[in-house]
Amino acid sequence: MKIAIINSGSSSIKCKVFLMPQGDVLAQASIEKIGEDESTVIFKHGTNKQVITSVIKTHNEGLGEINALLKKHKIVEHFSALDVIAHRVVHGGEYFKGATKIDDNVIEKIKELIPLAPLHNQINLEGILITIKEAPNVPQIAIFDTAFHSSLPKKAYLYALPYELYEKHKIRRYGFHGTSHSYVMKEAAKAMNRDVKELNIITLHLGNGASVCAIQNGESIDTSMGFTPLEGLIMGSRCGDLDPAILLYLQRELGLSTDEVDELLNKQSGLLGICGEKDVREIKKRDDELARLALEMMVRRVKKYIGSYMALLGRVDALVFTAGIGERSASLRAGILQNLDLLGIDIDKEANKQDATLISSSSSKIKVFTIKTDEELEMARECMEFLL
Repeated sequence: MKIAIINSGSSSIKCKVFLMPQGDVLAQASIEKIGEDESTVIFKHGTNKQVITSVIKTHNEGLGEINALLKKHKIVEHFSALDVIAHRVVHGGEYFKGATKIDDNVIEKIKELIPLAPLHNQINLEGILITIKEAPNVPQIAIFDTAFHSSLPKKAYLYALPYELYEKHKIRRYGFHGTSHSYVMKEAAKAMNRDVKELNIITLHLGNGASVCAIQNGESIDTSMGFTPLEGLIMGSRCGDLDPAILLYLQRELGLSTDEVDELLNKQSGLLGICGEKDVREIKKRDDELARLALEMMVRRVKKYIGSYMALLGRVDALVFTAGIGERSASLRAGILQNLDLLGIDIDKEANKQDATLISSSSSKIKVFTIKTDEELEMARECMEFLL
């Protein structure tokens, strides 16, 4: 079965074609800078890699380019020859708790949720509508970033606001990065030769966007991102947790508009706001006070969430680092885990330096893993489970 996974971003498209159930990657394509003066197309199949510089004005043109490349390299004749097309959709609200076959009703619900994720759901939907037009007879499946967190108990997802704001406007914690948290949870269980339903795991998705998830017996019971992906950890350009009265102060005393506050919190804060740089790799090259401070603040915030989630879970079997920073920054992992020996975590320093899969020592009560996430493969697996 050939399954295409499509992720439509604001100025990008990523597509990966799997042969399932084997999980083999037949081809993958990414297009960046859609709508700009010069776009970049990267197409990989087998050991071959092709980089094309072009002008791609719209997502429709971008998906057409991917379609043509798949045909040219004999991966599939056309989107319509695929067995399944799956789409990443950021926000599923309270409607969607798993993989969902796309029909007119689902499309309307995704539209309805656009105000909750205006930067994402609108463009996710555009990719869906384009491929439905191109391949009307192919089953199209939506996979929602929020779905994994649909198991959150009410005491975890409600905010201490007037209850009618939840009832009428669905203001609550939704959580994100669910596909990634689900994938690395399952991979950690495999590494431990245990059933996920027997395990309590804390997963840390640490990239430019970052979140932590507390998983009990295979289900998310708490997560750091909330109503939007802004809450929680300090991220590349997002502030994470802060006193909400700061927003009122910015508007009342500094005269910032709603849009200006939104821009400040999402695109000018986080690591970028502290030291002027959001890429951890670049920050680590520096040796100045603000660069050190930004990393120390990020490490401190992650450590606080680990401690609180350990208290919530009671027993923790494993801690899992994933995503760009989590997978490749040994020094930040070491900083996050420093002085956690009293909580049962003991790190193998050499294994950590080598970015090994298992980085805890044999004497550690809690196993610590570094696992490369694969959200596309997890989506393909979810499609298979849904169809079967």
